[in-house]
Amino acid sequence: MVAWFAGLFYLPRLFVYHAMTTDNATIKCLMVMERKLFWGIMTPSAVLTIVFGTGMLIEGWAAYQTQWWLHLKLLLVLFLVGYHIGCGVLLQDFHQNRNKHSHVWYRWFNEITFVALVAIIFLAVFKPN
Repeated sequence: MVAWFAGLFYLPRLFVYHAMTTDNATIKCLMVMERKLFWGIMTPSAVLTIVFGTGMLIEGWAAYQTQWWLHLKLLLVLFLVGYHIGCGVLLQDFHQNRNKHSHVWYRWFNEITFVALVAIIFLAVFKPN
């Protein structure tokens, strides 16, 4: 989970730099970094997070099925899966020279994961009822 979140934080930051630069050598370097991060770290980490999280959920479902905080946490994780897929789409846009967003847009896009992380930690730690 930590590796997945690290990637979710770092890839949009790379997009910021990518959107700001016009230097071809830097663009090629960023494209390699983005691709390796997305396919080599983020995606395998996301899959493992989902697999292990599903296992924990199945194991403790009887105790948690009536806990609203868990349902909200799972909804946030589902949102992050969508965010991850969205990062993949943005990655493809950069690699096909179809980026439509400014570096400012990517800076704001990058903050989404922070808000989700804080909410998930709050729900997991405090388990509000």
